[in-house]
Amino acid sequence: MSWQPQYRSSKYRHVFGKPANKENCYDNVPITKSVHDNHFCAVNPVFIAVVTECAGGGAFIVIPLHQSGKLDPHYPKVCGHRGNVLDIKWNPFDDYVIASCSEDSSVKVWDIPKPYSTKNITNARKELLGHSRRVGLIEWHPTASNILFSTAYDYKIMIWNLDNDDPVIHSPVKTIECHKDVILSMSFNTNGSLMATSCKDRKIRIIDPHNGRVLQESDGKTHRASKVLFLGNMKKVISTGASRWNNRQVVLWDQDDLSVPLHQEEMDGSSGLLFPFFDNDTNMMYLVGKGEGNIRYYEVVPQKPYFQYLNEYRSNLPQKGIGTLPKRGVDVSSCEVFKFYRLITVKGLIEPVSMIVPRRSESYQEDIYPMTAGTQPALTAHEWLSGINRDPILISLKPGVKTSQTSVPSEEPRFPAKEPKKTYEEKAPTKTLWEIEYKTEIIREDRVKKRSIERRLESRNSFISNGLDLFECPPPKTENELLQMFYKQQEEIRRLREQLSQRDIQIRQLELEIKNVRNSAASY
Repeated sequence: MSWQPQYRSSKYRHVFGKPANKENCYDNVPITKSVHDNHFCAVNPVFIAVVTECAGGGAFIVIPLHQSGKLDPHYPKVCGHRGNVLDIKWNPFDDYVIASCSEDSSVKVWDIPKPYSTKNITNARKELLGHSRRVGLIEWHPTASNILFSTAYDYKIMIWNLDNDDPVIHSPVKTIECHKDVILSMSFNTNGSLMATSCKDRKIRIIDPHNGRVLQESDGKTHRASKVLFLGNMKKVISTGASRWNNRQVVLWDQDDLSVPLHQEEMDGSSGLLFPFFDNDTNMMYLVGKGEGNIRYYEVVPQKPYFQYLNEYRSNLPQKGIGTLPKRGVDVSSCEVFKFYRLITVKGLIEPVSMIVPRRSESYQEDIYPMTAGTQPALTAHEWLSGINRDPILISLKPGVKTSQTSVPSEEPRFPAKEPKKTYEEKAPTKTLWEIEYKTEIIREDRVKKRSIERRLESRNSFISNGLDLFECPPPKTENELLQMFYKQQEEIRRLREQLSQRDIQIRQLELEIKNVRNSAASY
């Protein structure tokens, strides 16, 4: 049998990490010195929040993303906790709402003013008091609005409903008490119907968050898990931790069977924690080491060997924590598929690192930007508490195109609701056939006018050479002037092509609407 090399075609084989230049970094940031194993950073398309050092309690700062450069030493803070802040998370459905937890056993939800304040923010919108010991982790539900999960050193997971007017909430809607030690991490699957946790007792658990029942549990004999993460829609779970010989290890599990791992891979003998991240749109997994400057990334495939190593971003500056930008905030014009914000304490610096797919074309790359989760929740808090699960509402990242939103029909509730509320859906006003035909006629007239202008311009060919009017602007004399004119013409051609493509899309949409209105009229 002849030997065959195992080459594999992939769109992400040449992905590389590109650090931002100094002007786009955030300097002079008082990053926290806490030894807690958390990210200490949360990012959304509007703000970046970082846990900081603060005398007399805990605080974090919120910086607008566009406000890069050196930070003012007296920059305003969000300070309302009596102990050190341990974790912060942005609301996935509201870019101006953030939650924080602290050593003072409380969880607070803050409103960030839209014209960002020049004074310290001390009054939280809501305060959640239910834990008896310090709160180490918080997570928002991925599809339901105003549902927040918190875990503390009292070994409990508490579920909070923020959809009420009470400024202080003393009791959660549900409490999950199945852990025997401190919970180190928790993660949700795509629609939030399952939750995975890693615990200090070395075990990984798959839990139904609706009723707190443990569906799967690992034995923890061969792998000491520190962080756990669902791999999107692949029905698999990944965990990072240590092996029997204290080597750093990455383990892949089937979410329906945690008795035996699908794959184990030992990394190295370093003692730093590995933070796993997963991009559900590209099936790429990133491993970020705490206390080092490396970011390894892999492509996850459904068959063996499961992990396809791609490359590694390396830096001499170690990171203490890291934040990730949601997919809806990446720069599609530069083919950016993921973005990290590294917290470098030795320099008081926040360094953005973009993961880029190299492409020659400057147009939108649809194959690397599928539909992704948007800012509209698929469920209300009451619907989720009644037992309904629903996939997230997806949006398109294509610029200039109206975001189309799709969702999957909801499941039936598994137990009856305690307080049913009537909900009324307002239908958007439908356009009449006359309005659609009128708009189509306007676009067609516009097209005729443009064609007549083009014909007039063609008649002036005797005075125009290579797109250059000889009477208005003299021809280039040097090579640099010629290159400048060439680049200007290329940019103008690209802009005109984009306008033409947008016009054709609008015409197609209006023609489809006309057809739909006619079909509906014929059915009546």
